[in-house]
Amino acid sequence: MKPTVYVETSIISYLTARPSRDLIVAANQQITDEWWNIRRPDCDLYISEMVEVEAERGDTDAAAKRVEIVRQLDMLELTDDVQQLAERLLEKRFIPQKAARDAIHIAVAAVHGMDYLLTWNCTHLANASIRRRIERFLREQGYESPVICTPQELQQFMEEEDHVERPDS
Repeated sequence: MKPTVYVETSIISYLTARPSRDLIVAANQQITDEWWNIRRPDCDLYISEMVEVEAERGDTDAAAKRVEIVRQLDMLELTDDVQQLAERLLEKRFIPQKAARDAIHIAVAAVHGMDYLLTWNCTHLANASIRRRIERFLREQGYESPVICTPQELQQFMEEEDHVERPDS
């Protein structure tokens, strides 16, 4: 069975953006492009309406490119359970109010049982200092936490998995 991956908006943005002059951003864009072209077929990818809304914002031409990618992915619902979990993440201050959309991304991925939440948002999502607290909180709420990671981390994990001998093979 393929791993399930919730694709947060920053991934779509990096994938469709013009090449950056900033070396770190340019490297992240290249990593995103490589993951998308090489590893994406090995996963089942999902987004939520929040990703669609975020992708539609900004420069018209850039938004059109993002929306083109978004429309290729399966949509997960923003259910009442998602809304309630996102509110609890904000109430507990794991995610600041100004980043309420990030709480929704986490809640969507958790409620729908995603294996991974793929992001370049290292401020509120792929952040080692808060990731463990979020994982613990989600377990307390009865949800398995998705692994919140960047494309680089997921690609490395998938490559390691490729080299692990399987007992049934």
